[in-house]
Amino acid sequence: MLQLTPILIAVASALVMYRISVWRTTRELGARSTRLVDPGLTHTFDRLAEALDIAQLPVNIYEIDPVNGMAAPDGQIYLTRGFYNRYRAGEITAEEMAGVIAHELGHVALGHSRRRMIDFGGQNAVRVVLASILGRFIPGVGILIANFLSGLLMARLSRQDEYEADAYAAALMSKAGFGTAPQISLLQKMDKLTGMAGRPPLWTASHPHTPDRIQAIEALEAKWHGNR
Repeated sequence: MLQLTPILIAVASALVMYRISVWRTTRELGARSTRLVDPGLTHTFDRLAEALDIAQLPVNIYEIDPVNGMAAPDGQIYLTRGFYNRYRAGEITAEEMAGVIAHELGHVALGHSRRRMIDFGGQNAVRVVLASILGRFIPGVGILIANFLSGLLMARLSRQDEYEADAYAAALMSKAGFGTAPQISLLQKMDKLTGMAGRPPLWTASHPHTPDRIQAIEALEAKWHGNR
């Protein structure tokens, strides 16, 4: 019979580790970021702000080279210097930049950071339970299998978050008058921009494969048009 104490300890330690990770991430972003000020993007970002019924949409530049956008645990939105440089080079349009920001705003609005903290605690609990059960039948290997299976669970939850943030972004971009085309066109570029042309198997990936994301956005667009 499983004992409750190890499970509670696993959940508590996971939550503590998550809080430490959040603190470190927020500190790192704050120390290596500046406010993005670009007259060429102001009008585009203002359209998103107007759609959200807010006065301004602050966006920060995180001074690293990889192409990425992110929502910090405190709700701040960041684009990497590498991403911004691709825009300056003409490889990414202002509307596509807006699509990235809308996606990250989706993570914030839908509470994905908070959900991830709960999921992280649950993952540790699942790991302990699986390791206890499997360890009885496969001593020494059970913990490895438990880690692998709990990792698959977290990857699946992460992919669901990405679909939800895409859907939020599609709605926001449509409300702002951009439509979903900039989202789709950027997704078509992202594997090349990020150097991720060789994708891992879907069941181990934290993000859905690009064609699946595009298909989901197109399905939303078709549904909205069909309801008019």
